[in-house]
Amino acid sequence: MNLKNAQLDVDTWIKEHGVRYFNELTNMAQLTEEVGEVARIIARRYGEQSEKESDKSKDLGEELADVVFVVLCLANQTGIDLQAAFDKKMDLKSVRDKDRHKNNEKLK
Repeated sequence: MNLKNAQLDVDTWIKEHGVRYFNELTNMAQLTEEVGEVARIIARRYGEQSEKESDKSKDLGEELADVVFVVLCLANQTGIDLQAAFDKKMDLKSVRDKDRHKNNEKLK
């Protein structure tokens, strides 16, 4: 699935099940909440904090998918073609940063 199809899937779901998009500010708050849930799992599972028993069953993939869903909602409601924006970003990074990380002594 590409981003364009993902945006269409989200839009179809919203129209069929979600009634309407939440406004942009609500979705921004929702995105922040979802990113926080990802951060909690990462901090406890891969970082130095201990993982609570209630967090052990949380699915990182599901939480990351929640982030992607809300990003796709924001792109749809603000008229962003996320596939075009992502392709442009990858082209830019491929030119601008092609040797940046290879030459970074901290990564060796």
